[in-house]
Amino acid sequence: MEKKFGIDIDGTVTSPSAILPFMNEAFGLNLKLEDIKQYDLTPFVNVSEKEFNKWFKENEPQIYAESPLVEGAADILNKWKNEHKLIFISARATHLLDVTEKWFKDHNVFFNHIELIGTHHKVEAVKKYNVDIFFEDKHDNAVMIHEECKIPVLLFDTPYNQDPIPEGVIRVHNWNEAAAWVENWIKEGK
Repeated sequence: MEKKFGIDIDGTVTSPSAILPFMNEAFGLNLKLEDIKQYDLTPFVNVSEKEFNKWFKENEPQIYAESPLVEGAADILNKWKNEHKLIFISARATHLLDVTEKWFKDHNVFFNHIELIGTHHKVEAVKKYNVDIFFEDKHDNAVMIHEECKIPVLLFDTPYNQDPIPEGVIRVHNWNEAAAWVENWIKEGK
């Protein structure tokens, strides 16, 4: 039975540490993923939020173009392409669509649609595409999507998303765990 999968990109399909080499170089840091215990990165740099945001906007296309693919993501997503609709919903701004589509093609990751919404508030897009399940790395997004859309959300475990989760948000450590959970969920006819 075909399902519509809503999938975040950054930190879910791309490595959650993708930005760190860029931050380390630009701000003279030596951060590792395990150091990042919160989603907001501004406290880690020695510049104002405004300055950090300016740096990020200027470097966004390169960061996204060079983001490493998470192990197992392409295999699982490409396995699902004939069975389900893969709709990627990202907080990236719309002007980054070309960079994003090129990244997917370069990494041989199939997609039915990519929706760049320019905000972390994904509930509206999840409803618009009538998504059956969502894959996310940002804790508050996972909880909000689950609670407002009444769908399961698989939360990819990272050091920055360790707050408690409600039933219906399922913590997974990799794409193989996600695939196993999805297979059971589909077998149970949810």
